[in-house]
Amino acid sequence: MKSSSQQTINPKQHLSLGLILPLALACGIASLAFGIAIPPHLEKAQAQTNDKRALIIRSDIQEANTQTGVFTARGRVQMEYPARQIQATAAQAQYFDRDRRIILTGNVYVLQEGNSIRGEVVTYLLDENRFVAEPSANQQVESIYLINDPQAKGR
Repeated sequence: MKSSSQQTINPKQHLSLGLILPLALACGIASLAFGIAIPPHLEKAQAQTNDKRALIIRSDIQEANTQTGVFTARGRVQMEYPARQIQATAAQAQYFDRDRRIILTGNVYVLQEGNSIRGEVVTYLLDENRFVAEPSANQQVESIYLINDPQAKGR
C-alpha cells in the first residue's frame, strides 16, 4: 500500500479537480458578493473559536504538515490559548501535535494570568503546563510574576 505522499493521481481525476475547484471558488465568491446563504451543513464546518480548547494563531504565513503533525506559523505571530489564559507574540510559532509542545521563537513575549516571560525562544509543554525560556546571545530571560503576598504594599 502506498503512503499518502506517494499516491499517483489519475489524469482524469486531475482534470476533474481542475474543473471543480474553480467552480467551487466561484460559488464561494458569488455567495459573498451577492449575499447568497451558506448551506447549514457548511456553516458547522467552520472552526469553533469560542471553544476554550482552541489554540488560536494569527500570522503572515502558516503551514500544516498532517504527516508529521507539525504546524508552523511565521511573521508577526499572535497566539491565544484561552483554556490556559495564555497570550503570546513571536516571529515564529511551531506546534508539535504528537509531543503536545509549542515552540515560540524570535522576540517572544508570553502573558498568562498577569505573569509574563520574555526571551528569544520559549517552549511550552502542554501536558506539564511548563514554560522553558532561552535568551538571545549575551542577554537574559525576563519574567514578571505576580506574587500573592498579603503583607506586600501596593496591592
